[in-house]
Amino acid sequence: MAQPAHVQICNLLYRYAELIDSGQLAAAAELYRHARIHTGSEQSPLNADGLLQTWQSMLKLYPCGTPRTRHMITNPLVEVDEVAGRASCRSYYTVFQATDDLPLQPIITGRYHDEFECVEGEWRFSFRDYTLVDHIGNLRHHLTTSIH
Repeated sequence: MAQPAHVQICNLLYRYAELIDSGQLAAAAELYRHARIHTGSEQSPLNADGLLQTWQSMLKLYPCGTPRTRHMITNPLVEVDEVAGRASCRSYYTVFQATDDLPLQPIITGRYHDEFECVEGEWRFSFRDYTLVDHIGNLRHHLTTSIH
């Protein structure tokens, strides 16, 4: 029996965090294969391939193969229209990081606004807004470029 829509949707949020934190950028980008990703850049909206290229150019991966982060995704507010096969979710994120030179600390917080579609009983991302940054901490050990 398939899991309820809200469970599948929350699992997508958490799977994204798990893949990013383990350095599996290609697998994380694949979650957005059928999605538009709004980044606020001139190239926006991105597709999954553009998102992967962006991550590969911006994220610092350490010798262990990971960015040494933990993405906490919290407070998901999921709204599902089962008849239309569409859903949306608003959630918060907090990214923690620790490296040899950086003690464990939150480095950025913000919000995700996501949209989903159901195809053959499976929910998948159809849109993500990456522009909703609320607080920026020390990103020097996480990103190769600065964000505003």
